[in-house]
Amino acid sequence: MGMYHSRPHVEDIRKMKRDGQKISMLFVSTPDEAAAAAAAGIHMLSIEGRYFDHEMRDAAGNCFVQVGLPYGGWGSFAGRPLATAEDYLRAAFHFAGLGGDAFYCAASYDIQKALCDNHLPVVGHIGLIPSYITWTGWRAVGKTADEAMRLWRHTKKLEEIGVFGAELEVVPDRVAKFLTENSSLVMLGMGAGKYADAQYLFTEDVCGYGKNHKPRHGKIYRDLGPEFQKIQDERVAAFKEYKADVDSGRYPGYEHTVPIGDAEFDIFMQAAKG
Repeated sequence: MGMYHSRPHVEDIRKMKRDGQKISMLFVSTPDEAAAAAAAGIHMLSIEGRYFDHEMRDAAGNCFVQVGLPYGGWGSFAGRPLATAEDYLRAAFHFAGLGGDAFYCAASYDIQKALCDNHLPVVGHIGLIPSYITWTGWRAVGKTADEAMRLWRHTKKLEEIGVFGAELEVVPDRVAKFLTENSSLVMLGMGAGKYADAQYLFTEDVCGYGKNHKPRHGKIYRDLGPEFQKIQDERVAAFKEYKADVDSGRYPGYEHTVPIGDAEFDIFMQAAKG
């Protein structure tokens, strides 16, 4: 595995924030998607732990990679859900060894702090947090003064613990602007308007092959959905023809078969029956 000496580190991403540089970020789940992002010069990738391995790190090239640590029952590491700070540390160090640059963690403050205390760059989550969805429902968070204050308190708490960045999801743009400008956290905006430090989208939304509900902030740049459907239809057709050939005995044909000379075969048959 290469060391990717030219890929950015936390200090570089922080400098981009300080300099007001725009940061692009994508959620990818296959080596092809990661390689395409690297070729396009995307700054940051978000990759779930279950997809992150040497092949993914290599495909991601010079992109800064945030590895998502599975939360509670939302996934497992080494065959069991992450529950304790030790579980999270073990997972984070494993992914750090594979070349992860930062670690998304939506667990409790004490667990996030344990990771920070071990000098691991942690990305928290502010606003609409899918793993806590039962408390908010699927909606924008921070549209009331009270809720916006909760987001601000959450931001200050993450900062205090030593967290490096946070996914800022579906938050009103003016609230997002205040949080971004008044915090050292690198704010990775997903539906948080143009003032967040980074703009973060899912590959499936950018490429139009999302099967899930399309979010308001999603923007389709290429509609690959029909192309993928066409490939899938062709794949199904190929499999059907193959099965029909097997059923009818058309496959395998003579050209797919290894021959044996008559003399050798006769000697073998005599010996076998002998």
